[in-house]
Amino acid sequence: MFSINIFSQKKNTSIIKGKKPIYLQLYSVRDDIRKDFKSTITAVAKAGYTGIEAAGYKDEKFYGLSPNEFKKAINSVGMEVLSSHTGISLAKDVQKTDWDAVWKWWDMAIAAHKAAGMKYIVKPSMPVPKTLADLKVYCDYYNKVGEKCNDAGLKFGYHNHAFEFEKIEGELMYDFMLKNTDPTKVFFQMDVYWTVIGKKGPVDYFNEYPGRFEMLHIKDNKELGQSGMVGFDAIFKNTAKAGAKYMVVEVERYNYEPLESIKLSYDYLKSNPYFKVGKNRCSK
Repeated sequence: MFSINIFSQKKNTSIIKGKKPIYLQLYSVRDDIRKDFKSTITAVAKAGYTGIEAAGYKDEKFYGLSPNEFKKAINSVGMEVLSSHTGISLAKDVQKTDWDAVWKWWDMAIAAHKAAGMKYIVKPSMPVPKTLADLKVYCDYYNKVGEKCNDAGLKFGYHNHAFEFEKIEGELMYDFMLKNTDPTKVFFQMDVYWTVIGKKGPVDYFNEYPGRFEMLHIKDNKELGQSGMVGFDAIFKNTAKAGAKYMVVEVERYNYEPLESIKLSYDYLKSNPYFKVGKNRCSK
């Protein structure tokens, strides 16, 4: 476990001065962060990122740190805490879910995320339901989680992979979720790469469900822009339609060492003429 006294308490705002607000999903540097948390988040800030999305919440701690310690650690290198990937899934047979245990988990998780300064909690995935009835249970579940987050001053969202673009009983899973969740309680953090892998167009969804995609996961096969698979220019031109306020980079696979890969991905966005601060981040 890390002790907070190894972190400077003074926020180094010089790191982010003049830089585009671009966030990093810390899963991108998962191996490095396990080896040396402080050096890794320092390198992330030096690469240009202005904030992070966590992927290390467990037992009311983030990467082994208390919520306050984690927030101070991130702030100490000039970055902000934006969001976190976490959540709890229902029982395999959703009808046998222990709802008391589920809500107890969420009450503790929401309190921890609020203490850490999070703006968003994002469910990173889910089991594939067997029936639409089971999927509806999940949608109702997400609405309730979103209501709890709203009450605490946070927002709740769902992050997709590719399986959500498959059909259950003739209904496309992702569309069903969009239609059966309350926009005031549940937003969708579209992972643009997985959407393309699911053979769907991100911009098509922005047009069909405007305003539902408050956050975007900006991802490619490896480093951003290297595959030619994802139409980033078109995505960035349509962020207003999507409702996107924040862009979060995620690099899962690499051509280089992870810290070099995230720097190359940041540089790609920094040099992209369609990725503009005023269009890609709304004032809070």
